[in-house]
This record gives sequence, C-alpha cells and structure tokens, in this order.
Amino acid sequence: MANSLLFIPDISGFTEFIQTTEVEHSQHVIAELLEVLIQSNTEELQLAEVEGDALFFYKEGEVPSQERLLAQIESMFIAFYSHLKLLKENRICPCNACATAPNLQLKIIAHCGEIQFIEVQRNRKPFGKEVIEAHRMLKNSVDSDNYVLISKSLASEIGLPIYYYSKLFKFREGVNIYDSKELTYIYAVINSELLQLKPLRSIEKVILPNPPNLTYSKNIELSAEKLYEYISNFKYRYLWVNGVDKFEYNENEINRKGTEHICVIKEKHLDFTTVVKEVKKGQLIYGEFTKSPPIVDTFYQFYTITPLSKEKSNLKIETYWFVTSPIKKIIIFLIAKRKINKTVIQTMENIIKLASIT
Repeated sequence: MANSLLFIPDISGFTEFIQTTEVEHSQHVIAELLEVLIQSNTEELQLAEVEGDALFFYKEGEVPSQERLLAQIESMFIAFYSHLKLLKENRICPCNACATAPNLQLKIIAHCGEIQFIEVQRNRKPFGKEVIEAHRMLKNSVDSDNYVLISKSLASEIGLPIYYYSKLFKFREGVNIYDSKELTYIYAVINSELLQLKPLRSIEKVILPNPPNLTYSKNIELSAEKLYEYISNFKYRYLWVNGVDKFEYNENEINRKGTEHICVIKEKHLDFTTVVKEVKKGQLIYGEFTKSPPIVDTFYQFYTITPLSKEKSNLKIETYWFVTSPIKKIIIFLIAKRKINKTVIQTMENIIKLASIT
C-alpha cells in the first residue's frame, strides 16, 4: 500500500487567546483563520476534521514531492500571516480579542505512512498508528510557536535533507519520545518577516470637507465598549434599526474597515461599507458609507462614542450627504432632510431603549 501524507496546521496560542479574550470575537477570529488555511490548500488535501484550533488534512495514497510540499507549507504561512495583517490594519473593534489576534502564530506538522480508515456517521476518517504519531508530534521540544515539523520518515520519502537550507526554511534535527518510542523529525522555525504577504487593500480614515448635515447626541447608560458592540455588530441591528426587512452580511467575519453589508428595504438593496474617521483620543468611532440611495450621490453616517464613566457614555450620530444635482438638493431640503432627521432620532431612542434592558 502506498504511503499517504498527514498534514496538520495548528494555531499557536489558541488556548490563552480563547481564555483571556471576548468569547464571540475570539471564535470569529479563529474561524476566519481556519477558513483562510483551508482556502490555501494547493495540494488538493482532504480535510478529515477541524480539531478546535487545528485542521487535520490527508492525501490518500500519495506524498507530494519535496518542492510541492514546501510550497504548500509556505502557501499556508503566507495566507495565515496575510490575514493577521488584515485583521490588524483594518481593525475597528476595541476588544481584547481583536487587539491581540495578530499575536497568534502557526505551526505545521507533516508525516506520512500507511493509513486505514474508519467510518463515523458516514464520515470517512484516517485511522491508525501514523495518525496517532502525527498528532503526538504536536507536543514536541521545538523552542518556538511558529514552525514547520516534518517527520524523519516523510523527509526520507521526499528526499529532504536534514539540514536543508533556503531563504525561508533552515531545517535542523529533533527527537522526542512518545510512549517509549523515539520519533525523529526535522523542523524549521519560520520568520514571518521573510514571507511575501498578499497585498493589503489600504482603507484610510475618511476626511470630509464639510461639517455634518445633521448631528444628534444623547447620554446613554451603557459602557462605551458594550455600546460600540451593539452598533458595530450586525447581529444586533434588528434591535435598534427600524424599517429594514433583512440585513445581509458575512456572519463568520468580524466587522472591520471595508466590510460590506446590505440592507434590504421593500425589496430594494442598499449597499453599505464600514468606514471610520478621526476622533479624539479615548473616543470610539464607527461609520458607514453608501451610494445606494438615489436621492444622494454619497451618504455617510458616523457613531462617535465618548466614555463618561464605567457604565455611561455619550453617543453622537453625525450624518453627511453630498449632492451635485440642483433638483436633488431641493428635494432633500423640502422632504428628505426631515425624514433623515426623524430616522436618526428614532434610532437614538431605540438604542437608549436597548441599553435600558441589557
């Protein structure tokens, strides 16, 4: 029987990250990173299981060549660190999970051997001694949390020298004993600064030439962080926004600069993009931008939160619109401005009511 590849990318720092940060956002961060790793699978590896902070892949009856295996490993590290950079650069959320996500790291374990399969609830999964060995090598004596570890048997299979050296990989030998059996391997600590990360679309803070067309401010009995979560997390929108039939957004992604969502109102789809602008130190800012309403060319709405005490904040809603057509300007002056103002006041009342019951 031909050897099969066993391949396990594992997120380092997962346990501490989950235990010391906000549960919901930490779950989203890990889910996003696991999805990114799955999408960076260039070798048509089969996903056997998602194991919390790790993915268990295999390639039945085939072991990729040395060049292909190292390219797959590099591809996953590039995808992982490119996404961490995205989380860092486009972050809007002040929570600890979003702030510390860039500290996560990645390790990859690769092994090979003959494998068998078992079927559990119609799911076919690899089984056997080599599967156990691959998972045991996750616990090793490598003095790093950011590395690739390749078993000696796999290195021999693909002709990878013990001290293989390249710009990214500088392998050395290691050994650990598991259940009285010695398992040898080679490993390379990965310097993330050497990775050719994917280009990041830069999303700058919005600078508006004019003061807001409408401003409305109220004090709210809620902490700044909790208030920000209610406003920026799309799953809470239905609690304080009236007149929307449906919100369409990626439920597995944390809202950040450039995030898009759709408001469906009477079968009309309004496209919004998350933006921010400059505020004073200590304030929190969330904003949205759209070109969808036909009455305006561009429309911005910002929510600025100023902490007043541990459980009290000031919320200021600022609305900007830009119109070039004289006819549209007249319509806004006669009709739309009052409607927008009424909507803003209702929004504020809804948020105050939400704060009072939570």
